[in-house]
Amino acid sequence: MSVGARILILVPHPDDEVVGCAIAAQQARAAGAVLFSLYLTTGVPPRELLWPWRQRHYEARVARRRHEALAAAALLGLEPVGFQPWPARRLKSHLAEALALIERACAAHRIEALWAPAWEGGHQDHDVTNFLAARLAHLLPVTEFAEYHGAAGAIATQRFIAATGGERVIPLTAVERALKRRALALYRSERANLAHVRCEVESLRSLARYDYTAPPHPGRLAWARFQWVPFRHPRIDFDAPEDVRAALARFAAAEERRRPPAVASRA
Repeated sequence: MSVGARILILVPHPDDEVVGCAIAAQQARAAGAVLFSLYLTTGVPPRELLWPWRQRHYEARVARRRHEALAAAALLGLEPVGFQPWPARRLKSHLAEALALIERACAAHRIEALWAPAWEGGHQDHDVTNFLAARLAHLLPVTEFAEYHGAAGAIATQRFIAATGGERVIPLTAVERALKRRALALYRSERANLAHVRCEVESLRSLARYDYTAPPHPGRLAWARFQWVPFRHPRIDFDAPEDVRAALARFAAAEERRRPPAVASRA
Protein backbone atom coordinates (compact mmCIF):
# COMPACT_ATOMS: atom_id res chain seq x y z
CA MET A 1 0.00 0.00 0.00
CA SER A 2 1.43 3.33 -1.05
CA VAL A 3 1.97 6.09 1.47
CA GLY A 4 -0.90 8.56 1.27
CA ALA A 5 -3.32 6.08 -0.34
CA ARG A 6 -6.90 7.30 -0.01
CA ILE A 7 -9.31 4.52 0.95
CA LEU A 8 -13.09 4.70 1.22
CA ILE A 9 -14.72 2.10 3.47
CA LEU A 10 -18.31 1.37 2.42
CA VAL A 11 -20.19 0.75 5.65
CA PRO A 12 -23.63 -0.88 5.29
CA HIS A 13 -24.54 -0.20 8.94
CA PRO A 14 -22.69 1.79 11.57
CA ASP A 15 -20.56 -0.91 13.29
CA ASP A 16 -19.55 -2.92 10.18
CA GLU A 17 -16.36 -0.87 9.88
CA VAL A 18 -15.37 -2.16 13.33
CA VAL A 19 -16.57 -5.75 12.88
CA GLY A 20 -14.83 -6.24 9.57
CA CYS A 21 -11.74 -4.08 9.33
CA ALA A 22 -10.97 -1.99 12.42
CA ILE A 23 -7.40 -3.26 12.81
CA ALA A 24 -6.76 -3.48 9.08
CA ALA A 25 -7.71 0.20 8.94
CA GLN A 26 -5.32 0.96 11.79
CA GLN A 27 -2.51 -0.82 10.01
CA ALA A 28 -3.26 1.02 6.78
CA ARG A 29 -3.16 4.33 8.64
CA ALA A 30 0.17 3.38 10.20
CA ALA A 31 1.47 2.76 6.67
CA GLY A 32 0.43 6.27 5.65
CA ALA A 33 -3.04 5.74 4.18
CA VAL A 34 -5.94 8.13 4.69
CA LEU A 35 -9.24 6.39 5.39
CA PHE A 36 -12.78 7.64 4.90
CA SER A 37 -16.07 5.98 5.84
CA LEU A 38 -19.42 6.23 4.08
CA TYR A 39 -22.43 4.88 6.00
CA LEU A 40 -25.02 3.55 3.56
CA THR A 41 -27.93 2.97 5.96
CA THR A 42 -28.93 4.10 9.42
CA GLY A 43 -28.45 0.58 10.77
CA VAL A 44 -31.98 0.75 12.21
CA PRO A 45 -34.81 -1.26 10.58
CA PRO A 46 -37.73 0.70 9.07
CA ARG A 47 -39.95 2.41 11.61
CA GLU A 48 -43.00 0.36 10.60
CA LEU A 49 -41.20 -2.90 11.43
CA LEU A 50 -40.42 -1.90 15.03
CA TRP A 51 -42.61 -2.71 18.00
CA PRO A 52 -45.34 -0.03 18.22
CA TRP A 53 -44.02 1.32 21.54
CA ARG A 54 -40.58 1.87 19.98
CA GLN A 55 -41.72 3.58 16.81
CA ARG A 56 -42.09 6.95 18.49
CA HIS A 57 -38.41 6.83 19.47
CA TYR A 58 -37.23 6.03 15.94
CA GLU A 59 -35.36 9.30 15.32
CA ALA A 60 -33.59 8.97 18.66
CA ARG A 61 -32.43 5.45 17.77
CA VAL A 62 -31.07 6.65 14.43
CA ALA A 63 -29.32 9.60 16.11
CA ARG A 64 -27.79 7.32 18.74
CA ARG A 65 -26.41 4.97 16.10
CA ARG A 66 -24.84 7.91 14.26
CA HIS A 67 -23.32 9.26 17.47
CA GLU A 68 -21.80 5.84 18.13
CA ALA A 69 -20.38 5.75 14.60
CA LEU A 70 -18.75 9.14 15.05
CA ALA A 71 -17.15 7.99 18.30
CA ALA A 72 -15.84 4.82 16.66
CA ALA A 73 -14.52 6.82 13.69
CA ALA A 74 -12.69 9.16 16.03
CA LEU A 75 -11.13 6.22 17.87
CA LEU A 76 -10.01 4.52 14.65
CA GLY A 77 -8.97 7.67 12.81
CA LEU A 78 -11.59 7.45 10.05
CA GLU A 79 -13.09 10.50 8.36
CA PRO A 80 -16.87 10.07 7.92
CA VAL A 81 -18.07 11.49 4.60
CA GLY A 82 -21.79 10.81 4.79
CA PHE A 83 -24.66 9.15 6.65
CA GLN A 84 -27.61 8.04 4.57
CA PRO A 85 -31.19 8.12 5.90
CA TRP A 86 -32.11 4.76 4.38
CA PRO A 87 -33.18 2.15 6.95
CA ALA A 88 -31.42 -1.17 7.35
CA ARG A 89 -32.73 -3.89 4.98
CA ARG A 90 -33.68 -1.24 2.41
CA LEU A 91 -30.39 -0.60 0.62
CA LYS A 92 -31.56 -2.83 -2.25
CA SER A 93 -34.30 -0.26 -2.91
CA HIS A 94 -31.77 2.56 -3.41
CA LEU A 95 -29.20 1.00 -5.72
CA ALA A 96 -28.98 3.80 -8.28
CA GLU A 97 -28.86 6.48 -5.59
CA ALA A 98 -26.27 4.58 -3.57
CA LEU A 99 -24.01 3.97 -6.56
CA ALA A 100 -24.18 7.64 -7.55
CA LEU A 101 -23.44 8.61 -3.94
CA ILE A 102 -20.36 6.39 -3.83
CA GLU A 103 -19.13 7.79 -7.15
CA ARG A 104 -19.53 11.35 -5.87
CA ALA A 105 -17.69 10.53 -2.65
CA CYS A 106 -14.86 8.97 -4.63
CA ALA A 107 -14.53 12.06 -6.79
CA ALA A 108 -14.84 14.55 -3.93
CA HIS A 109 -12.21 12.83 -1.77
CA ARG A 110 -9.91 11.60 -4.55
CA ILE A 111 -10.42 8.00 -3.49
CA GLU A 112 -7.92 5.47 -4.79
CA ALA A 113 -9.36 2.24 -3.36
CA LEU A 114 -12.62 0.88 -1.95
CA TRP A 115 -13.15 -1.50 0.98
CA ALA A 116 -16.46 -3.33 1.39
CA PRO A 117 -17.94 -6.38 3.16
CA ALA A 118 -17.77 -9.74 1.41
CA TRP A 119 -20.62 -11.45 -0.43
CA GLU A 120 -21.27 -14.00 2.30
CA GLY A 121 -24.92 -13.91 3.34
CA GLY A 122 -24.32 -12.39 6.76
CA HIS A 123 -26.79 -9.56 6.17
CA GLN A 124 -28.56 -8.52 3.02
CA ASP A 125 -27.16 -4.97 3.25
CA HIS A 126 -23.61 -6.36 3.46
CA ASP A 127 -24.19 -8.33 0.27
CA VAL A 128 -25.77 -5.35 -1.49
CA THR A 129 -22.76 -3.21 -0.54
CA ASN A 130 -20.43 -5.82 -2.04
CA PHE A 131 -22.49 -5.73 -5.24
CA LEU A 132 -22.26 -1.92 -5.37
CA ALA A 133 -18.49 -2.01 -4.88
CA ALA A 134 -18.21 -4.54 -7.70
CA ARG A 135 -19.94 -2.05 -10.03
CA LEU A 136 -16.91 0.21 -9.58
CA ALA A 137 -14.20 -2.44 -9.70
CA HIS A 138 -13.29 -1.44 -13.25
CA LEU A 139 -12.36 2.01 -11.95
CA LEU A 140 -10.83 1.35 -8.53
CA PRO A 141 -9.26 -1.62 -6.75
CA VAL A 142 -11.76 -3.15 -4.32
CA THR A 143 -10.79 -4.96 -1.13
CA GLU A 144 -13.43 -7.02 0.65
CA PHE A 145 -13.42 -7.99 4.32
CA ALA A 146 -15.06 -10.95 6.01
CA GLU A 147 -17.61 -10.30 8.75
CA TYR A 148 -19.78 -13.38 9.44
CA HIS A 149 -21.63 -16.14 7.63
CA GLY A 150 -23.40 -19.43 8.27
CA ALA A 151 -21.99 -21.53 5.43
CA ALA A 152 -21.06 -24.42 7.72
CA GLY A 153 -24.37 -24.38 9.60
CA ALA A 154 -23.06 -22.25 12.48
CA ILE A 155 -22.02 -18.61 12.54
CA ALA A 156 -18.36 -18.11 11.61
CA THR A 157 -16.74 -14.70 11.90
CA GLN A 158 -13.81 -12.98 10.21
CA ARG A 159 -13.24 -15.89 7.81
CA PHE A 160 -14.16 -16.11 4.14
CA ILE A 161 -16.44 -18.92 2.99
CA ALA A 162 -13.89 -20.17 0.45
CA ALA A 163 -10.31 -19.16 -0.23
CA THR A 164 -9.22 -17.63 -3.52
CA GLY A 165 -5.52 -17.69 -2.66
CA GLY A 166 -5.22 -13.96 -2.09
CA GLU A 167 -6.45 -13.74 1.49
CA ARG A 168 -4.65 -11.59 4.02
CA VAL A 169 -5.39 -12.94 7.48
CA ILE A 170 -4.29 -10.54 10.21
CA PRO A 171 -3.66 -12.13 13.62
CA LEU A 172 -4.52 -9.47 16.19
CA THR A 173 -2.05 -8.71 18.94
CA ALA A 174 -3.22 -8.24 22.51
CA VAL A 175 -3.15 -4.47 22.02
CA GLU A 176 -5.12 -4.72 18.79
CA ARG A 177 -7.70 -7.04 20.34
CA ALA A 178 -8.20 -4.55 23.15
CA LEU A 179 -8.62 -1.70 20.66
CA LYS A 180 -11.18 -3.64 18.64
CA ARG A 181 -13.15 -4.54 21.77
CA ARG A 182 -13.09 -0.89 22.81
CA ALA A 183 -14.42 0.15 19.39
CA LEU A 184 -17.15 -2.50 19.50
CA ALA A 185 -18.14 -1.34 22.99
CA LEU A 186 -18.83 2.13 21.61
CA TYR A 187 -21.82 0.64 19.81
CA ARG A 188 -23.75 0.14 23.03
CA SER A 189 -27.08 0.08 21.19
CA GLU A 190 -25.89 -3.02 19.31
CA ARG A 191 -24.17 -4.91 22.12
CA ALA A 192 -26.53 -7.90 21.87
CA ASN A 193 -26.07 -8.20 18.10
CA LEU A 194 -22.29 -7.82 18.39
CA ALA A 195 -21.83 -10.42 21.12
CA HIS A 196 -20.82 -13.05 18.53
CA VAL A 197 -17.97 -10.98 17.06
CA ARG A 198 -14.54 -12.48 17.66
CA CYS A 199 -11.38 -10.41 17.97
CA GLU A 200 -8.63 -12.89 17.10
CA VAL A 201 -8.19 -12.15 13.38
CA GLU A 202 -9.40 -10.02 10.49
CA SER A 203 -9.48 -11.30 6.90
CA LEU A 204 -9.26 -9.23 3.73
CA ARG A 205 -8.60 -9.90 0.05
CA SER A 206 -9.11 -8.40 -3.38
CA LEU A 207 -12.74 -8.60 -4.44
CA ALA A 208 -13.54 -12.14 -5.56
CA ARG A 209 -15.56 -12.88 -8.69
CA TYR A 210 -19.15 -13.50 -7.67
CA ASP A 211 -22.31 -14.57 -9.43
CA TYR A 212 -24.77 -12.18 -7.83
CA THR A 213 -27.71 -14.18 -9.18
CA ALA A 214 -26.68 -17.15 -7.00
CA PRO A 215 -26.60 -17.35 -3.18
CA PRO A 216 -23.21 -16.94 -1.48
CA HIS A 217 -23.37 -20.56 -0.30
CA PRO A 218 -25.81 -23.51 -0.25
CA GLY A 219 -28.25 -23.74 2.60
CA ARG A 220 -29.86 -21.05 4.71
CA LEU A 221 -28.13 -17.69 4.83
CA ALA A 222 -27.23 -16.25 8.24
CA TRP A 223 -29.62 -13.33 7.94
CA ALA A 224 -32.51 -15.64 7.01
CA ARG A 225 -31.92 -18.32 9.63
CA PHE A 226 -34.78 -17.23 11.91
CA GLN A 227 -37.42 -16.81 9.23
CA TRP A 228 -39.22 -19.87 10.62
CA VAL A 229 -40.50 -17.70 13.50
CA PRO A 230 -44.29 -17.50 12.98
CA PHE A 231 -44.67 -13.78 13.76
CA ARG A 232 -42.96 -10.63 12.51
CA HIS A 233 -40.25 -9.95 15.07
CA PRO A 234 -38.46 -6.62 14.44
CA ARG A 235 -35.00 -8.17 14.81
CA ILE A 236 -35.65 -10.82 12.17
CA ASP A 237 -35.21 -10.06 8.47
CA PHE A 238 -38.07 -11.76 6.64
CA ASP A 239 -37.06 -10.65 3.15
CA ALA A 240 -36.54 -13.62 0.84
CA PRO A 241 -32.89 -13.92 -0.27
CA GLU A 242 -34.03 -14.62 -3.83
CA ASP A 243 -35.90 -11.30 -3.83
CA VAL A 244 -32.73 -9.45 -2.86
CA ARG A 245 -30.78 -11.15 -5.65
CA ALA A 246 -33.58 -10.38 -8.09
CA ALA A 247 -33.34 -6.67 -7.22
CA LEU A 248 -29.61 -6.75 -7.94
CA ALA A 249 -30.20 -8.57 -11.24
CA ARG A 250 -32.82 -6.04 -12.34
CA PHE A 251 -30.47 -3.18 -11.57
CA ALA A 252 -27.58 -4.80 -13.43
CA ALA A 253 -29.80 -5.44 -16.45
CA ALA A 254 -31.11 -1.87 -16.43
CA GLU A 255 -27.57 -0.53 -16.28
CA GLU A 256 -26.59 -2.73 -19.20
CA ARG A 257 -29.49 -1.37 -21.26
CA ARG A 258 -28.46 2.22 -20.46
CA ARG A 259 -24.87 1.62 -21.48
CA PRO A 260 -24.12 3.31 -24.81
CA PRO A 261 -23.38 0.89 -27.64
CA ALA A 262 -19.73 0.37 -28.46
CA VAL A 263 -18.51 2.42 -31.39
CA ALA A 264 -17.66 0.11 -34.26
CA SER A 265 -14.05 0.37 -35.35
CA ARG A 266 -13.42 1.55 -38.88
CA ALA A 267 -11.09 -0.11 -41.32
